[in-house]
Amino acid sequence: MIPELIESWFVAIVGSNPIMQGFMGGVVITLLNSLGALAVLVWRKPSERFLDAALGFAAGAMLAASFTSLILPGIEYGGVLPVLTGVLLGALVLDYADHHLPHLHVVQGEEGGKSARIKAVWLFIIAITIHNMPEGLAVGVGFGSGDVRNAIPLMIAIGLQNIPEGLAVAASALSLGMGTYFYASIVGVRAGLVEIPLAIFGAWAVTIAQPILPYAMGFAAGAMLYVISDEIVPETHRKGHERLATFGTILGLVVMLFLDVTFG
Repeated sequence: MIPELIESWFVAIVGSNPIMQGFMGGVVITLLNSLGALAVLVWRKPSERFLDAALGFAAGAMLAASFTSLILPGIEYGGVLPVLTGVLLGALVLDYADHHLPHLHVVQGEEGGKSARIKAVWLFIIAITIHNMPEGLAVGVGFGSGDVRNAIPLMIAIGLQNIPEGLAVAASALSLGMGTYFYASIVGVRAGLVEIPLAIFGAWAVTIAQPILPYAMGFAAGAMLYVISDEIVPETHRKGHERLATFGTILGLVVMLFLDVTFG
């Protein structure tokens, strides 16, 4: 009953146009990312234990969403080969961006191309933007598929995991010495804004070219899987909080599966 009400409410407000739905999905997940980033103004020193557990939750939600909302529906729509092709392409594109775009990680330091003329704050924003790209794209592709019932739990799951991600970004900006608490929170907000145009693009692309839908769903899933393995898991396991991060991952996966079954 509740899933039907949420779906009806969403369609009544946004309309039935998949591109507008993708836009609203991007707005929702970006606002939740901003909520997390702005939380640093109130919760000024979140513990590393909490951040690792929270990022583990984000990884679990993304992992489940990659399969339940993207890979499996994509296979039902267009078969296994297009989806698997998309998964590989998504991972390869993220890997290329990670190795060739100059950006700054909290732990690994500067990566990618030469960046002597780019300020550290922008290198950091580029790193988080690379991280957030798959999430916005996934939500857009989800709504662009026309399956609102499946896209809403995907939007909710990515939005929920965006809250701890936004907080972690702002806290990391502070640890890198990027100005005041307010400025660090704005860095977190700004880094998440990329999700809106990518959500619109994802919805638009699969709307005007339905045959690419299974490839697009696989691409978004592959990109998210790359971020989970290459960025989130190493980040949460670097300071001895592996156990908390692992239980956070399991909790995130459980929450996403609950949402998927409830709306399904």
